[in-house]
Amino acid sequence: MGKWHLLRGAGNCAANPLSTLSPVPSPVRALLFGVPMLGEPLPSFDPSAAPAEPFPLFLDWLSEAIRSGVSEPHAMTLATVDREGRPDLRIVALRDATADGWVFATDADSPKSRQLTDCPQGALGFHWREQGRQIRLRGPVVRADADTAAEDFRSRLPGSRAATLVGHQSEPLPDRALLAAAYAEALDRVTADPDLTTPAHALFVLRPVSAEFWQGSPGRGHTRLRYTQLQATTPDPRPPAASESRGGPGGRSPEIRSTATPGWTREQLWP
Repeated sequence: MGKWHLLRGAGNCAANPLSTLSPVPSPVRALLFGVPMLGEPLPSFDPSAAPAEPFPLFLDWLSEAIRSGVSEPHAMTLATVDREGRPDLRIVALRDATADGWVFATDADSPKSRQLTDCPQGALGFHWREQGRQIRLRGPVVRADADTAAEDFRSRLPGSRAATLVGHQSEPLPDRALLAAAYAEALDRVTADPDLTTPAHALFVLRPVSAEFWQGSPGRGHTRLRYTQLQATTPDPRPPAASESRGGPGGRSPEIRSTATPGWTREQLWP
């Protein structure tokens, strides 16, 4: 690598060095050169015909992705930041979605759960390669109450419940035999008690204040539509009760409530 230059940070972001890349091509660059992108026939997208709010468009795109056989359309990237402002991301499964939020679950002691407790803001990203589509969501994240999380936990398959009971997510694993033994023990517990729950199962809801729908084009003339919330949603201070949960793909999830009905602006973006 060549020279290093200092980038001035803003807010909680510390200054970072900027490197001058070596003129010598790397093996990775050689591998990537010529790899085709967006070569398949892609669906069309007319932003002028888009609904006034993002959720109906998300539902249309998700339904189309499922009908078209997109691989794992419920897989999404969740981005968070830690106390030092360092970003983190991972792939999680969408549990449900409503006009008020997108729902996902995790271990209550996992790094992402701790990060969301310290900084309850996040971003979600869907990438449906087969259709050249992306969806980006940003906003505050709230945690569902214990009863709702327990109901979601009971709706999961036995293997998923057993994995949660094992715990220790993201901790060092000295021997995989320990994992096999712990999983077998947890699966026995789930089999013996189908109503077993655990406080280790946490359910979160991202309530977007911005949502972007991106339709790729082979000629790079990508179509981008961004929704921005005019009035921030005010969360209801009362935790949602278990009786207010609803069914959805993969299980039940919280019925998200708010005390304000936000409006949205729509604008197209340059590629």
